[in-house]
Amino acid sequence: MARYTGPVCRLCRREKIKLFLKGPKCDSMKCPIERRPYPPGEHGRDRMRQGSEYLMQLREKQKARRIYGVLEKQFANLYREANRQEGITGENLLRMLELRLDNIAFRAGWGASRSQARQFVRHGHVDVNGRRVTIPSYRVRKGDVVTLREKAKAMIVIRHNMDTLDRQVPAWLEATEDRHQVTVRDVPLRDQIDTAVREQLIVELYSK
Repeated sequence: MARYTGPVCRLCRREKIKLFLKGPKCDSMKCPIERRPYPPGEHGRDRMRQGSEYLMQLREKQKARRIYGVLEKQFANLYREANRQEGITGENLLRMLELRLDNIAFRAGWGASRSQARQFVRHGHVDVNGRRVTIPSYRVRKGDVVTLREKAKAMIVIRHNMDTLDRQVPAWLEATEDRHQVTVRDVPLRDQIDTAVREQLIVELYSK
């Protein structure tokens, strides 16, 4: 399976914004973007100036891809599917990204980052409607119940995340009191998605 294996803090610096790919480190002064708020590389400081319209659209698409951990081909396929659906294409795209199983595990507070939540799903620690699902891109639907498996509930890393992370479960999810189970109450609306992405620029890029 193809995946990015390089330093993720480099991705944040390239987009000149925190993408929160490293969990708690992103909220501390250890975050490299706090000390070097410019793109990486020998000519990084030169990239601080405003670019063309195409560059803005490209960077917005790259930002969305990197936040959700989606590869280029996957992202293009999602856009084509969003474009075929009724409604606003950009909002449809973000909605499909939010409904990925790895993102649900992240929103529930089980993983400190989406990459960690993706690993939990890959290792079989998450059930959907009582059945184990190991595909991070699996898209949940309204009414689906996502649960931590019994072994996962006792894992130190998951318990630590749930105790220390200051992350509220979004309104379109309903969590039990112990937060070991979340139910998809409804598909998320745009104002319920706090991802800092201007989806209209992505639509403009793919519409060319």
